[in-house]
Amino acid sequence: MNQPEKIFDALLVLECQAGSKKAMTLLVKRWHPKLCKQAYWYTKDSDQAKDIAQDSWNVILNKIQFLKDPSSFGSWAMKITTRKSIDWLRKQKKTQDTINNSFELANATIGDDVASIDSNVLKIKELISKLPQKQQMVLHLFYLEEFSINQISMALEISTGTVKSRLFTAREKLKAIIKNRNHEK
Repeated sequence: MNQPEKIFDALLVLECQAGSKKAMTLLVKRWHPKLCKQAYWYTKDSDQAKDIAQDSWNVILNKIQFLKDPSSFGSWAMKITTRKSIDWLRKQKKTQDTINNSFELANATIGDDVASIDSNVLKIKELISKLPQKQQMVLHLFYLEEFSINQISMALEISTGTVKSRLFTAREKLKAIIKNRNHEK
């Protein structure tokens, strides 16, 4: 930035410090595109860069009264924008890390649960295979195929009472087998 522009900015800052709204408007018009570019350099997102520049202006306009060297306005404003941009990047990284950690935890938990479920399903299938064929068929149709008792009755051409009886007997036998296995361990 050349010397005349620096002097003009310093005069605008002095006018702002004296309470001039017109000088404040001119300062914003002159520096807003530069602050947006500075924020964009960090964020690579034009909308976010505009938001950061706006946040920077809030700080700049609230603290301009305390700027001791009006000729350093440009570097001071850029420093504020840079800090806001870096804060945004940190927040994004923290948010992304949280999302990644949650995702990894969910995957690990789901993976463990799936492995556990698969293991249990295999064990139950093994136990079911020890039951008589008729009971296996009713359990398969009822739990795996999700047939209703009436549908099983029609498919196997047996009464609904027989279907209920076979289901009850199969469940009781499975309970007994599981209970015996647990006592053996």
